[in-house]
Amino acid sequence: MSIEDKTPFISFEGGEGVGKTTQIRLLADRLTRAGHKVYCLREPGGTSVGEQIRTILLDNANSSMTDLTELLLYEAARAQLVEEVIKPALDSGTVVLVDRFTDSTLAYQAYARGLDKNLVNTANSIGSAALVPTRTILLSKDVVEGLKKATEDGADRLESEGQAFHERVHAGFMQLAKEHPERIFVVPCQEQKADTHELIFAAVADLFSEQAALPYEITEELLQRLKEPS
Repeated sequence: MSIEDKTPFISFEGGEGVGKTTQIRLLADRLTRAGHKVYCLREPGGTSVGEQIRTILLDNANSSMTDLTELLLYEAARAQLVEEVIKPALDSGTVVLVDRFTDSTLAYQAYARGLDKNLVNTANSIGSAALVPTRTILLSKDVVEGLKKATEDGADRLESEGQAFHERVHAGFMQLAKEHPERIFVVPCQEQKADTHELIFAAVADLFSEQAALPYEITEELLQRLKEPS
């Protein structure tokens, strides 16, 4: 199926408000129509344990949380997701698309929070069981514009951090893309969601069957359907 004859594991990364959820669902829909079995997951979350940890991490009431506590909670949620869902899915031949993975931890906890990068890398290796995405799509968008979009209905604990924090997150992601060009593909967000999707698919097309490369029409009806809770 893939260039390495392994089931593709694709992570989506980026700052706040870049539209990862929509793009993951569009890619999943396209791949499903082409005959691939696909799981769409998010971090933190994706399991009962992970969703409870997510609530703790994003709750504005937990403003006193230390940076190290934050890191370890993310890794705990990831460890549960990898063992409970991701590894079994990949072993069964199911394509996995995940909203955030280890690169987010580096961008947020190392580059933005200031935790030691080696410490975060070690924690990532433990939490992910050394699992590395086949490919990573890094969606890039103006930080101010993205924050405005993300906080239209209120801001969670991470979104509430100042602009300078999120600028550091963005810079961290860009640095990671420079360090791992063979895995991380930077995709600038386009005005039209369909155009962004085509850039994303071009970055992962070699991992999939020719059937997936057939013309794929994105209508407003489809976008509305994909917005419905899964």
